[in-house]
Amino acid sequence: MDIHSPSFEALSELADEHPSNYFDVEKDQSKLIAFYLPQFHRVAENSEWWGPGFTEWNNVSRAKPNFEGHVQPNIPRDLGYYDLGNVETMREQADLARIYGIGGFCFYHYWFSGRRILSTPVDNFLKSDISMDFCLCWANENWTRTWDGDTKSVLLAQEYADGDAEAFFDSIADALGDERYIKISGEPLLLVYRAKAIPNAGKWFAIWRKRAQQLGFPGLHIAVVDFYDISHPNEVGANSLVEFPPHKFNGPQSRPDVIPKITNSDFKGGIIDYQRVVLQSALRDVPRFKLFRGIIPSWDNTPRRQDTPVIVLNSSPRLYGAWLRYLRAYVRSESPEESGRLIFVNAWNEWGEGCYLEPDQKNGLSYLEQTLKSSFYRKGADEESGIDGARKQLFDALTHEEGSDPASGKASPAKRRAKLTLYTPSSFSQKIAFALRSRPLMLKIAKFVYVASLRLRGR
Repeated sequence: MDIHSPSFEALSELADEHPSNYFDVEKDQSKLIAFYLPQFHRVAENSEWWGPGFTEWNNVSRAKPNFEGHVQPNIPRDLGYYDLGNVETMREQADLARIYGIGGFCFYHYWFSGRRILSTPVDNFLKSDISMDFCLCWANENWTRTWDGDTKSVLLAQEYADGDAEAFFDSIADALGDERYIKISGEPLLLVYRAKAIPNAGKWFAIWRKRAQQLGFPGLHIAVVDFYDISHPNEVGANSLVEFPPHKFNGPQSRPDVIPKITNSDFKGGIIDYQRVVLQSALRDVPRFKLFRGIIPSWDNTPRRQDTPVIVLNSSPRLYGAWLRYLRAYVRSESPEESGRLIFVNAWNEWGEGCYLEPDQKNGLSYLEQTLKSSFYRKGADEESGIDGARKQLFDALTHEEGSDPASGKASPAKRRAKLTLYTPSSFSQKIAFALRSRPLMLKIAKFVYVASLRLRGR
C-alpha cells in the first residue's frame, strides 16, 4: 500500500488502537449512497427567479452568523466554487468520493409534468465514463420561493396530471438502463421524496413497476423518504423507507440544554443538538419493514433561510464517524442480502443546508476520513459487529465528547438508557407536528405541552 495515500493515512491509527487484533480487521460491505444536489450551475429559470447567473453558491457565500461561534459562511476547499456544467468537475467529485468509501450518488431529479430543470449535470454524467454508481430521487415537491416545500409562492408546481405517471417513468428509462445504476436484487432503485403528495401513489408505483418489467427488469424497487407524514412503506405501496435526517429528528426533544447567545435580532429559527439526533438514531427500534438507515455530517440551512433556519450544534467528524460505525453494524445485522446493505448520507454537496462531505476550510477532509475509517471493523468483536455492542460504543463516544449531553453521565446503564429514551419521539407526535405546520399558534402550544411533558418525565 502507498503510505502516502489517503487510504493509508485514514487507517493508520487502527494499529495503535487495537495492536493485538490488527490482522482481524474486516471490510464492511455496506454501500454508502450520498445525496447529490445538481444546483451548482446556471439555468435560465434561476436567473429569472433569483437574479442573473444565480446558483446555489450565491446563497452559500452570503450567509452570516446568527450567534456567537456560528461558522458562516462555509467555504469550500479542495473543489472550490465549482460549476457542475463541466462534467470534469463531476469526475473529480466521483474520484474523491470513491477514494474515501462512497459507493454511489443519489441524484435529485427535478421533473414537473414533463418539464425538467437542473438536468445538465446528470445528463452529462450519463454520457460520460465516470466510474461511480448512482440512482435517482424524484424531488417531487413544488418549487417555491421559500425553499421549504410549502405551497406559497409556487414557481413550478407538481400537477400529477393524467399520463404523468407514464411520462415520468419514460423520463428516467435511459438512466435505469445504465450499467452504473444501483439495483436491489436486479431491480433498479428509485427514490421518491414526498410519496404522500402523489394522488393515489400506489397506482403510480404499479404503473412504474409494469414499465420496468417491460424494459426487462424483474421489477422496480421504490424507496420513499421517511417524511413526517409516513411511517410504513405499505401506506403508499412502496418497497422501503429511507431515513432522511434531520427529518423526524428535529423536534423539541432535540434542543440543546444551552442555547448560544443569538446576535441576529431577527432570528426566529430552531437549534437542535447533534448528539441527541445521534441518540434518537441509535435508539430507533428495528422495524418490521425494510428501512434504509440515514446519516448527516451536520445541518445548517442558514444560507437559504438566514433568519429562520434549523441549525445543528455540537456536530464533529468524530461523532459522525462513531454514528456511521453504529449504522454499519446495524446493517450487517439486519440486511443479510448484500445488495440491500445501503446507508444514505445526507449529503455529498448540500452546501446551502450545511450537510456535505466535500472538504471545507474548517474541517478539511476530516468527514471523508471518518467515512473511510468506518469501513473497517474487527471480525467477531461484539462491540463492533453487533448492534448492542456498537450502540454501547456510540454511547461511550457521546459521553466523552466535549459538551456531551448530561443524560450520558455516570448513572447506571439502566438509568442512563431510560434517560436517553426521552429523546426518541413517537411517530404520532411527529405526524401531529407536521399536520400543524400551517397553524403556527397551535404548533407553538403543542410544542409547549410536549416539552412540559418531557420535563415531568424527568428530563
